[in-house]
Amino acid sequence: MTITVEQATPQAEDREAFIVAMRRAASTVTVVTTSGDAGRCGVTVSAMSSVSADPPSMLVCVHANSPAASAIAGNRIFCLNLLVESQREISEVFAGRCAQSRENHLASDLWTRLITGAPVLAGGGAAFDCRLVERHRFGSHIVFVGLVVAASCGSGRPLVYHDRGYGAVATDPGTREIDETGAMLGLLGWGL
Repeated sequence: MTITVEQATPQAEDREAFIVAMRRAASTVTVVTTSGDAGRCGVTVSAMSSVSADPPSMLVCVHANSPAASAIAGNRIFCLNLLVESQREISEVFAGRCAQSRENHLASDLWTRLITGAPVLAGGGAAFDCRLVERHRFGSHIVFVGLVVAASCGSGRPLVYHDRGYGAVATDPGTREIDETGAMLGLLGWGL
């Protein structure tokens, strides 16, 4: 079911206030990749999220003018690669802020694949290999929803983006409690 809500045109000052406020939201840095007849490419994104565990699904928002948007739509597959703190340069490459091209980087030996054939970053924090099931245009972006057909987990602290800068999640080993099965009961002093 789709619910249509009337869209108001925001005033310039409302848009600027939104952008400034969104800088306060810390997000995991992710490179979304795809490969197939519609092309092999990737782009750095901050807007991605799980949708459901039943069935396992993810969403990602990609600017409609990005070559990655048309490639994901055409290939009908994508992989969300969550970066770790040592992979800032990879984020910069796929954000278009480095001299190295995205295509050359994807051809390097840093990439592998799981089930769909979308590039998976070796040494990343996690990867979600997805088959595209829905896409929606909203404003300047396309929201892609995918069923997760494979996932992998790496190690390392996640690379985060906040207030126009990179950082990592700080943990204090003294605040973690481990139960008899080895499961973590708390992080940064918060109980589960």
